[in-house]
Amino acid sequence: MTSMRTGNIVRAALLQTDWPGSKEAMLDKHEQAVHDAKAQGAQVMCFQELFYGPYFCQVQEPEYYAYTEAIPDGPTTQRFQAIAKETGMVLVLPMYEIVQAGLYYNTAAVIDADGTYLGKYRKQHIPQTKGFWEKYYFTPGTGGYPVFETAVGKVGVYICYDRHFPEGWRALGLNGAEIVFNPSATSRGLSEYLWRLEQPASAVANIYYVGAINRVGIEPLGDDDFYGQSYFVDPEGKFVGDVGDPYKPELIVRDLDLDMIRTVRDRWAFYRDRRPDAYDEIVRR
Repeated sequence: MTSMRTGNIVRAALLQTDWPGSKEAMLDKHEQAVHDAKAQGAQVMCFQELFYGPYFCQVQEPEYYAYTEAIPDGPTTQRFQAIAKETGMVLVLPMYEIVQAGLYYNTAAVIDADGTYLGKYRKQHIPQTKGFWEKYYFTPGTGGYPVFETAVGKVGVYICYDRHFPEGWRALGLNGAEIVFNPSATSRGLSEYLWRLEQPASAVANIYYVGAINRVGIEPLGDDDFYGQSYFVDPEGKFVGDVGDPYKPELIVRDLDLDMIRTVRDRWAFYRDRRPDAYDEIVRR
């Protein structure tokens, strides 16, 4: 791992986009977006949840199991490993993972700037409600809350519905995360009122940067639209630059000053003052 930091500034990118109608077109769109982000100086980039397909969890149909791929041995991981190496960028790839027939995960692969596959995070919290029939498709994640040592620093991932659960955000902080990406597919009618609250609050509570990504547009399988508004938020809970458009595809590129993490942690000693010995109640059902 070779450091890509300029001082402690990391230029990071998110892509919010719509479904073009085919997996290959979606892959091509994201490959181009990596090159566009690189042209703006980006060093790390995360895509949206289940990035190369539609958000098929609006229905419960076995045909969508065909979107699964092995990680890291599948074609998409390998394609973007080559792109990461070509561009010198760290990439976070949220995909639909197959382990064996009938065992599937909602997963994000993390690729370092030299193309090395670093590992994966599997979505831990799986919803099952109208428009989000995810238990039909995904097994709850295994492997805990890993933080990956990348060329831009310590990167963690939390996926969509996970964001409603504070425990995983804290685990990522305890594991050393400096930037946590939260790729999502979330629709206007259900959760828009939470979108600008939860991730900033989690950034404040755990004192790191969060990159929140959401789709845009109405997809063929549903009648509610994804509301975009992707953003980065700093350890004080402030948006880094503007929030993304609520309707249109947009590439978000922002500078993150990682020195701010130390500054804020020295101000608020949340990690020192935790009382894990007093929290047994929260893990009882």
